[in-house]
Amino acid sequence: MSITPFSSIKEIRQLVDTKQIAVHELLDFSLKRFQAFDRNLGSALELFDAESILHASQGISPLSGIPGLIKDNICQQDRITACASKILEHFRSTYDATAIARLKHSGALLIGRANMDEFAMGSSTETSAYKKAHNPWDTTRVPGGSSGGSAAAVAAGLVPWALGSETGGSVRQPASLCGIVGLKPTYGLISRYGLVAYASSLDQIGVLTRTVYDNALVLSVIAGHDTHDATSLKVAAQDYTSSLQPTLPAGLRIGVVHDALNASGMDPEITSAIEEAVAQLQKLGATIKQVSLPTLEYAAAAYFIISRAEAASNLARFDGVRYGLRNTQAHSLHEMYASTRHDGFGAEVKARIIVGNYVLSTGHASEFYQNAKKVQRLIRAEFIDTFKEVDLLVMPTNPMPAFKIGAYDMDKLQIDLQDYFTCSVNLAGIPALSVPCGQTKTRLPIGFQFIGPHLSESLLYRVAHAYEQNTAWHTLHPQGF
Repeated sequence: MSITPFSSIKEIRQLVDTKQIAVHELLDFSLKRFQAFDRNLGSALELFDAESILHASQGISPLSGIPGLIKDNICQQDRITACASKILEHFRSTYDATAIARLKHSGALLIGRANMDEFAMGSSTETSAYKKAHNPWDTTRVPGGSSGGSAAAVAAGLVPWALGSETGGSVRQPASLCGIVGLKPTYGLISRYGLVAYASSLDQIGVLTRTVYDNALVLSVIAGHDTHDATSLKVAAQDYTSSLQPTLPAGLRIGVVHDALNASGMDPEITSAIEEAVAQLQKLGATIKQVSLPTLEYAAAAYFIISRAEAASNLARFDGVRYGLRNTQAHSLHEMYASTRHDGFGAEVKARIIVGNYVLSTGHASEFYQNAKKVQRLIRAEFIDTFKEVDLLVMPTNPMPAFKIGAYDMDKLQIDLQDYFTCSVNLAGIPALSVPCGQTKTRLPIGFQFIGPHLSESLLYRVAHAYEQNTAWHTLHPQGF
């Protein structure tokens, strides 16, 4: 066995452990692939020099020596953390995010900063202030977002794993469009310390890989309680790979959300692929039950309001006073605030801040924000009730395959609606895992998601791994890489 662009972490680990490849050779292999292919992908905003990458790596674990890419909104000490925005273009973090510290302690190689939608606000990685990211299956199409750079790099075989972040679907959605595996964990399972906030009650760091095993391996390194994060759950670290088997648990009940499969605007090829995936799960021994989630219809609207309200509050800190861009020619404090934020933020970010301030304003907060929070409670309650009847749920990840870059420049609502099937999970704070389940006639990836109750990551991985091992979708890769 030798290293290939699409070798899994598990396979690479065996090569390193048997001294068939050295860690510095593995790093060089990955960096050279970025140099060769990323000009047409735009997946990375910066690659670090090899010496500093190796110096930062410490310790020995199953992830030691394995290169990965980090989304540009997760702090790495003494590295730029720009959130793909001009307002933080030259900002260097003074500390490591907890997830980053744990990766370094494990010996993982953090080779660069992944491109993303500015401040994670977008679903296509078209709002980056620096460059658009492209889908490796068809570079005229988007990779999804906001973690599109992370997903594109993994799908193209530039790295075997990457970190992204999720507020309404920003890990699962690009994972689906790029044909890889993406986890949104239970809220609080991975520390948010060092994750630049978009909407604090919804944000979570997530994992992108080509296989379920690899995804479980990365989560095992970064999950667990952190005293730096008040919302961190008091759960111990564990090995999420230990329960993986090629068979489903006995008596498994899976609910298929028929509201989603029959939703308006669903691409028929995606519906067909998911129906085939469900049939495969039934063949593997799962009991399939049709379920309904009536609140799904209201999730997107509630998510839009809550996320934008929290964004307006969180992004108020970027004002030119403490860090980041500052207009030094301004003649007054007000002028400095206004010009810094005008020049530093992109159009999408400014639009979301304006909407957020509006829904929080006097006379509108009860009409919009408070009502959205009520809907959020209903969504959580509905998931809890549904999980009394089934163990896991199955839903589409995306309503359509990857669309052309610029296709919705004049119809921003369609970009927002890419989160239609994902954002309810963020509102409920529960975990979900997107895995490949098919391709369109034009060879664009199709994914679907398993959704589980609070802290059910082990079960999600067990079921998704069994499905993956009995299908071939994870073995398909884009051509030309």
